[in-house]
Amino acid sequence: MAEDRYVSPLSERYASKEMQYIFSPDMKFKTWRRLWIALAEAEHELGLPVTKEQIEELKEHAEDINYDVAKEREKVVRHDVMSHVYAYGVQCPTAKGIIHLGATSCYVGDNTDIIVMTEGLKLVRKKLLNVINVLSGFAMEYRALPTLAFTHFQPAQPTTVGKRATLWIMELLLDLEDVDHMIASMRLLGSKGTTGTQASFLELFEGDRKKIKELEDRIAAKMGFASCFPVSGQTYSRKMDTRVVNVLAGIAASAHKFSNDIRLLQHLKEIEEPFEQNQIGSSAMAYKRNPMRSERIASLSRYVMADVLNPAITSATQWFERTLDDSANKRLSVPEAFLAVDGILDLYLNVADGLVVYPKVIEKHIMAELPFMATENIMMDAVKAGGDRQELHEKIRTLSMEAGKNIKERGMENNLLELIAADPAFNLSLEDLQKAMKPERYTGCAKEQTEEFINEVVAPILDANKEVLGMRAVINV
Repeated sequence: MAEDRYVSPLSERYASKEMQYIFSPDMKFKTWRRLWIALAEAEHELGLPVTKEQIEELKEHAEDINYDVAKEREKVVRHDVMSHVYAYGVQCPTAKGIIHLGATSCYVGDNTDIIVMTEGLKLVRKKLLNVINVLSGFAMEYRALPTLAFTHFQPAQPTTVGKRATLWIMELLLDLEDVDHMIASMRLLGSKGTTGTQASFLELFEGDRKKIKELEDRIAAKMGFASCFPVSGQTYSRKMDTRVVNVLAGIAASAHKFSNDIRLLQHLKEIEEPFEQNQIGSSAMAYKRNPMRSERIASLSRYVMADVLNPAITSATQWFERTLDDSANKRLSVPEAFLAVDGILDLYLNVADGLVVYPKVIEKHIMAELPFMATENIMMDAVKAGGDRQELHEKIRTLSMEAGKNIKERGMENNLLELIAADPAFNLSLEDLQKAMKPERYTGCAKEQTEEFINEVVAPILDANKEVLGMRAVINV
């Protein structure tokens, strides 16, 4: 790390080496060479004067890029693509005359952008599946453990710890659907020429439009894509970048929601994120266990959600067949969205895989509120014992208010059961009332919903992708 210059925290602290390589110069320039080879092969196959010997020479030097030659040439010509065409030609003297034949800079630049984003989406998909897998195990382990549910962060009817986890998983499944749709929608720019009219290729193929179409189909197939854009200007529509980053922002939103829940649960001391043996929570307060991983998820997620404006504005402000004010913005906004989401998913996987649950604290919290939540059942039992439903409803309302006042104004424990037992209208003993205080009676179908969701919805997806499961996240800081 250079100490005397700015280095992006996304590469130094957050993103994995795998994602960093996908967006690295080496990946880009090697993809350029693969595209030049695909172009040469397709042109040869369609009868242009490109020889097998020239293609073999290009293939021999597809990986060993002479970066020093390209950098020196760029100082002279101030053009990155032509610098690399020149450098490739130095290594391939026989083929140098046919490199980039008929193409414009966007042939390598834009096609590479699509290829790189597709590879990035595939890695995101892999990590997304691993997070879903870990959360699914957590959900099943705690599918029956009652916990206090909240609406408006106010105590509501109980749920289970596992059922709550299914809510996190459901959002990730929606994200997975978006990622899969986006990967399936990715297509190359193809070989469209300077304004998208393919005029240069029309000249090369002497007016044979069928061969021009075949050229693009062959290039797409060689690069592993089903198709190219049917029409374009010089560039592919920048709306593709908007769509991709929107999908990434959706993942960030899901992760942010999860991180909020974990931070609140850690405040309640019910569930904690992993905390290492020698980890320091605060420089001043040695006892603290701050949820720093979840906080980092929230922080990076906020960045990605805000980043969607960049490709959206870039797409909206393109002029006619192309303008270059997209270039600098794309170099920042698209790769950094991927790097940030990569870091988010590593953190998500790490937190989900190391969640610590404290059942006794969870039970304490639920039991403090359960008498209020059990009042309907208590009223029904009292009616069965001969009471008047309307009279009992008013009495429970009044006694609940009294118990709430005792808790809030006097700092007492919840004494609603004692108050009900002391009222002869209910004809219920304190022992009878305490028997009703079983949290599992009030969790509805939470356990069964969790089992059905994991077994019937999630498991088939995980089973179909089992070859990518088993990842462990490495957190740098």
